[in-house]
Amino acid sequence: MSWVLSINPWATLVVAGLLEVLWASGLKHVGLNRPLTSLGVGVALAGSMILLWVATQKLPIGTAYAVWTGIGAVGAAVVGVLVFNEPATAVRAVCILLIVAGIVGLKLFSGATA
Repeated sequence: MSWVLSINPWATLVVAGLLEVLWASGLKHVGLNRPLTSLGVGVALAGSMILLWVATQKLPIGTAYAVWTGIGAVGAAVVGVLVFNEPATAVRAVCILLIVAGIVGLKLFSGATA
C-alpha cells in the first residue's frame, strides 16, 4: 500500500471527480437494453470510489469528500446544460460558481501539504 501514498492526492481527487461526472451523467442512459453503457457507468463509479479512497489516504476526509462531490455536482450541471439541454439560468450559474468557490476554498485552507 506504500505506492498509494506516493500518488499526488489532489490530482487523484480531480480524476475521481471527473469520473463521478461521467457516471452521474451516464445514469440518464443506463438500462437493460444498454449493457455496455451500464457497464461503463459501473466502471466509472468504481474507479471514482477507488480514487477517492486513494486521495483520502493523504487528505482530510471532509475536504476530499466535499471537493469530490463538488467536482461531480458542477460537472454534472455543466453536462446537463451542454449535453441534455437543461436550462442555463443566471441563478444556476451563480450557484455553480458558489460551489466552485467552496472547492477552491477547501483546497486552499485544507491544511494538507501535498
